[in-house]
Amino acid sequence: MPDGGRPRDTRPGVVPIVDVSAWTAPDAADRSTERQAVARRLDAVCRTVGFAQIVGHGVPDTLIADMLAVTTEFFDQPVEEKRRLLPPGPEVNRGYAPLGSEALAYSLGAEDALPDLFEAFNVGVDAWPAGDPYHEAESHRMFAPNLWPAHPARMRAVWVEYFTTLSRLAGTLMSAFAQALDLPTDYFATRTGRAPNVMRANRYLRHPGAPDPAPGQLRMGAHTDYGACTILLADDVPGLEILGPDGRWHGVRPAPGAFIVNIGDLLARWTNDRWRSTLHRVVPPPTAEHGPALRRSIAFFHEGNHDAVVECLPTCVSADNPARYPAETVADHLMAKLLGPRTLTTSAATSTTIGRA
Repeated sequence: MPDGGRPRDTRPGVVPIVDVSAWTAPDAADRSTERQAVARRLDAVCRTVGFAQIVGHGVPDTLIADMLAVTTEFFDQPVEEKRRLLPPGPEVNRGYAPLGSEALAYSLGAEDALPDLFEAFNVGVDAWPAGDPYHEAESHRMFAPNLWPAHPARMRAVWVEYFTTLSRLAGTLMSAFAQALDLPTDYFATRTGRAPNVMRANRYLRHPGAPDPAPGQLRMGAHTDYGACTILLADDVPGLEILGPDGRWHGVRPAPGAFIVNIGDLLARWTNDRWRSTLHRVVPPPTAEHGPALRRSIAFFHEGNHDAVVECLPTCVSADNPARYPAETVADHLMAKLLGPRTLTTSAATSTTIGRA
C-alpha cells in the first residue's frame, strides 16, 4: 500500500524532463535519429514512472497565457452564473462541475469516498461534419454539444484554439509512442484520430470561512486517467502527487515551460502493462497555511475512437506474456470510468492497478 506521508518535492525528480522537439519542430521529418532517441526515452519513462514533463512541444506561450487568463475570468464569476452550465446528465462530460460534486476515487472501485474539493469546466470536440455517422452515434454523450458561457465573450475562441493545438500535439505524441512500441508511426491514427477528446479546467480554491477538509478528504482523489494520454498545464504550486515506482507519493511541480504528460488506462491496456497508468491525486494545502491556496490546471485528455477495440498490441503480448485484459470498446471503458465519480457510486470499470507491484 502507498504510504500516507508527505511527499518529497521533485522538480523534475521522479518525473523526468523529455525534449520532444525532434517530433514537433518544422524539420522533424529530417531528424529520424533524434526521433528514435526520444521514442526510446519515452518508452523508458512510460515503463517506470508513467509521467514525463515535456518541453519543446511547440505550443505558443501567448496561447497558454490566454488560456489561463480567460479561464480565471470564467471561474471568478458568481457560482450562480456557472451553474447555468451544468450538464444535462452524468454521461455528458460537458459544462460546469461544482465544488464537491465528484469523487474520483470511485473510478478505481471505491465504495465510500468523500467528495473532492475542486470545481471544473469541461468541453469536447466542438464541431464535426454534418450528418457524419461516426460522430452522430455518440452525439448524445461523447460528442454532445459544448456548453459555452456568455462571459467571458472570447472564451470559446480561445478554448477551441487551445483544444485544436493540443489535439495536434497529442497526435504527434501518439506517433512517438507507436515508434517506441516498435509499431508504424501511424498505428494509432486509425484508433485515436477521431477520439472524443475532453479538456477540463480545474480550480482548487480555499474559500473564506470554509471548514478544514475532513480526515482523508482530498482536493482530487487518487485515480488513474481513463484515456490514452493526458497533457496537463498546471500552476507551479504544490498539490499534485504521483505514486512512484518506490510505492511512495511524490510531489510534482512543473518545470518552466513544460507540460506534464502521463499515460492513461487505454495505453496501459494496449501495452499489456508494459506502460504504467500511474495513480495520482491532489492534496489540500496544510491547514496552518493561510490564504486561498489557489491552484489551477487544464488537462487535455486524449482518448481512443469510441468504436475502437482495446486489446493488447502485437508487440506487447506473447506466449510467455499473455493478455492481461479483456478486449473492450473505448466507449464501454470510458463510460464505466466516468459514471462512478459523477454518480458517487462504485465503478465497474476494469482496473489497471490491481495486483501492481
